[in-house]
Amino acid sequence: MNKRLRKMKGSPTLNLVSLMDIFTILVFFLMVNSSDVEILQQNDSIKLPESVAERRPRENIMILVNDKEIIVQGRKVVNVDEISRRDETIAALTSELSHHASRSTVTNQDTPEHAVTIMGNHNIPYQLLKQVMTTCADANYTDISLAVTKTANKSSVAPEV
Repeated sequence: MNKRLRKMKGSPTLNLVSLMDIFTILVFFLMVNSSDVEILQQNDSIKLPESVAERRPRENIMILVNDKEIIVQGRKVVNVDEISRRDETIAALTSELSHHASRSTVTNQDTPEHAVTIMGNHNIPYQLLKQVMTTCADANYTDISLAVTKTANKSSVAPEV
């Protein structure tokens, strides 16, 4: 025992091989599981409606609609006050969507990806939402999704007696 104590009396060493193995496994674990979380860009001026929807959002063109303005991909397109209620479509939004369509990648031979997600404030007028959706459809964005805040399924809760 004294012999071993004298032998180990030199400077202590740290074996980094096992520590490196643990960090390597941890890095691969985090890389694989980091894609499970999807967060939509949130704007303070928009309070999304609540729903029990189960489908996750896809990455596509984001249209934010609040009481004051319409924003496409973070760029302000038009003020809500400037939109004519008599028109079915919004000209500024049509030109912005056409610009994005010209820049989009082609998945099929002839058909580019045409999908949008509308993040609309929960209290915007239905007429405005209808104009935005009609404008998207006229600009050949036929895959329209509405962003909502997920809530618990109320039908699974037992009623109180």
